[in-house]
Amino acid sequence: MTKIISVINQKGGVGKTTTVINLATALAELGKKILVIDLDPQGNATTGLGASNNDDDKNIYKVILGHNNPNICIQESCVKNLDLIGSNVNLAGLEVETANNPKRAFLLKEILESNNNLFSKYESIFIDCPPSLSLLTVMSLVVADELIVPLQTEFFALEGISQLVKTIERIKINLNPDLKIRGILLTMFDKRNKLSNQVDEEARKYFKEKVYKTVIPRNVRLSEAPSHGVPCIFYDRSCLGSKSYIQLAKEFVDQEVRIQT
Repeated sequence: MTKIISVINQKGGVGKTTTVINLATALAELGKKILVIDLDPQGNATTGLGASNNDDDKNIYKVILGHNNPNICIQESCVKNLDLIGSNVNLAGLEVETANNPKRAFLLKEILESNNNLFSKYESIFIDCPPSLSLLTVMSLVVADELIVPLQTEFFALEGISQLVKTIERIKINLNPDLKIRGILLTMFDKRNKLSNQVDEEARKYFKEKVYKTVIPRNVRLSEAPSHGVPCIFYDRSCLGSKSYIQLAKEFVDQEVRIQT
């Protein structure tokens, strides 16, 4: 069964897109068939997987508005086994354009369900969310089976995530009762920094086994790779960032086995 996983945090710069790109790549390298949907108008996941975010025709914006069939908009990425529905800057206006639609939060869900024959070939669909609690984020929460929440190991991180947890609970009550957090991923970890270790300790105390054992370190290669239009795992496989995401993918697969059993 296809799992729809939204990677979400209303705070920007915490590693959502980096996680989507590199976790999806590492899973694809393990032979998993993966689709990434870029739901962020900035389109960084799109360019980070080697596609253009200036394509006015093949993008998720046109799919949500019903102007294009999703099969036309699915592109092959630069990674084998990893496909992409890219973003476009016009996505930023979606909230205004759908203001009169009382069911607009369900638009993406309806598209995936009505095209199940197209999307069922993927083991996992990862949705890269914008850094806000906007309509686009609500859409991703409504359609998702599970959530991965990147948590920056810095000041105010836990305070921000408590707000997100409250939003998730409201979505569960009103729109998607089956929604659950699959995992909390600690990002930008600096083992020399006392604060990073404190956030790690507090997160594991609060979320317990939900926090992945793998942590993503601060790593300049992770920041450099998107400018070359490739995942960091392609850009520099031997760097700490790439090794961490490869390890995360293995932990993700092991987690899936436990869930199914």
